[in-house]
Amino acid sequence: MITMNGHTIRGLWLSLAFWCAAGSASAEDALALLKIGRVETGTVAMPFALNALDGSRVQLADLKGKVVVLNFWATWCGPCKEEMPALGRLRQQLDPARFVLLTITTDLQREGIKQFLANLRVQVPVLFDEDHDVSHAYLVRALPTTVFIDRQGTVIGRAIGPRDWDTPEAVRAVQSLMP
Repeated sequence: MITMNGHTIRGLWLSLAFWCAAGSASAEDALALLKIGRVETGTVAMPFALNALDGSRVQLADLKGKVVVLNFWATWCGPCKEEMPALGRLRQQLDPARFVLLTITTDLQREGIKQFLANLRVQVPVLFDEDHDVSHAYLVRALPTTVFIDRQGTVIGRAIGPRDWDTPEAVRAVQSLMP
């Protein structure tokens, strides 16, 4: 054992090894920092096609090759209202060629949703899950629920409850999914 100023080099090596291992784990599971639960490996995202507030039709299959974040919400949900501006800011910070944020609601009052977004000064795509099929397929039991889908179309994580999606840590976590 080599000592240096009364301390062992072995202790320094152990500290360095622990630090490197922790860095690797964080790189492999960047979503853990945001308390986003992992799902079973290989869980394929259920395909869907939903109508959007702007009149378009959005199909998940058309987004393959991009990281997709689905945020399930409602206008009557207080925590949804709290996190919606942060989702809008997250969307603005990421490359639209590699990242897509889709908000999904079962609310059908289009004018009410437009007013809700205008009051919050938020511009995000809103999709309508009129039959609740998509919400059921993605196991939405509470709002807000946010689901992460990787570039291959695999569900990699889900968060129940609001998050501060525009913090530097959150932005880095999402960016780590987009090599």
